[in-house]
Amino acid sequence: MPAPTHAKVIIIGSGPAGLTAALYAARANLAPIVFAGHMYGGQLMLTTEVENYPGFVDGIMGPELMEAFRAQAERFGSIIHNVDVTEVDLAKRPFVVRTAEDEFTADCVIVATGASARWLDIPGEARLRGRGVSTCATCDGAFFREKHIVVVGGGDSAMEEALFLTRFGSKVTVIHRRDSLRASKIMAERALNHEKISFIWNTAVEEVIGEDSATALRIKNLVSGEVTTLEAQALFIAIGHDPNTGIFRGQLTLDSAGYIASDDGVRTNVEGVFVAGDVYDIRYKQAVTAAGMGCKAAIDAEKYLESLETHHKAAVPA
Repeated sequence: MPAPTHAKVIIIGSGPAGLTAALYAARANLAPIVFAGHMYGGQLMLTTEVENYPGFVDGIMGPELMEAFRAQAERFGSIIHNVDVTEVDLAKRPFVVRTAEDEFTADCVIVATGASARWLDIPGEARLRGRGVSTCATCDGAFFREKHIVVVGGGDSAMEEALFLTRFGSKVTVIHRRDSLRASKIMAERALNHEKISFIWNTAVEEVIGEDSATALRIKNLVSGEVTTLEAQALFIAIGHDPNTGIFRGQLTLDSAGYIASDDGVRTNVEGVFVAGDVYDIRYKQAVTAAGMGCKAAIDAEKYLESLETHHKAAVPA
């Protein structure tokens, strides 16, 4: 039997938001099609141990958690394709979702494409991700108790990360490319006045050093050109995220930063298109909140589809 090309619900994205939406939609007998992408599983696939997802007393590895999400969604009938969506047409009914090879249609679409953390793209960074290099203090800070932690960035998110990490690290050093912070005054003052936080100005991190885990950073003063080695066991990169919304530009309303706009955190400006997870959420960015949003999007999608059926039945003459 050929694979279906039409679904009541198509879900784009396969992190906690997308796979939770798939689970709820599948259990509602909607047989959702999920486009997981070639790099499925979201940001948790780049994380080692997850200790703050409810239900796992001893923690669970990020990829293992996402495999469980996926298997549970598939158990109830979700059809998951490990391909990227290249184009959507949300002006047509049914909606059109295209990949490089095929075209699919849907009565309802849930967008859960997430946001990608910006990286420094320096030697050692990719190799030591999850082993001293991270973009999430809430996720990974507790692994570095009594260690020297470095935060890169100068905005509010970097100051929030640095302040949070003082709970764990013996000291926290903020490295910033400029000689002043971009953060709001209140956040900057909190960080500047904290006894455990120090600053290195006009400096860039050029390499993460370490074999099995991070042990030091090679840093360069951008004014003098001097290159030195800074001993540190953790590097948290807080230079922002980029929402994965390129294929929706011109069709869904985006905010000034490119995130999908929504009045209620579920519905978009296009009726029948819903949003879930970090592609909308600029505040929390946690697996558990993303999963909750996926649940809400699926429930609202189910109600929307029921309303379509009711309208159709009412329109058909007796």
